[in-house]
Amino acid sequence: MSSETLHAPRERLTKATLSLHHAIVSLKEELEAADWYRQRADDAEDDALREILLHNMREEMEHASMLLEWIRRNNTDFAGHLKTYLFTKAPITAVEKIAEGKAGGSESGGGSASSGGDGFTIGTLKGKKD
Repeated sequence: MSSETLHAPRERLTKATLSLHHAIVSLKEELEAADWYRQRADDAEDDALREILLHNMREEMEHASMLLEWIRRNNTDFAGHLKTYLFTKAPITAVEKIAEGKAGGSESGGGSASSGGDGFTIGTLKGKKD
């Protein structure tokens, strides 16, 4: 039961905190299930069983994605981080620097750190001719 992992008394937590907790615990369970199915598929000697296990793995990934989207819609802190890091092309460890405007043109590769339309970089124009 997810309430077993609460670190504060339940009665002191808001409904929003409890809902986020339920989503996070469920997300962890879906990711764990996807991992288990993948391992079992790799270990399966029967092709038909392997395909079923991979199908099940993909279902768990779908569930995890749905939960992640619910978290994004219901928690602005998560939403901001997801907007910064997901669907980027820059090296993952450089994305934060790019988003904060601390990276040079060579690190960003001249592209955008995020896929959102709120802001973008055009990279360096140094050395370019008209």
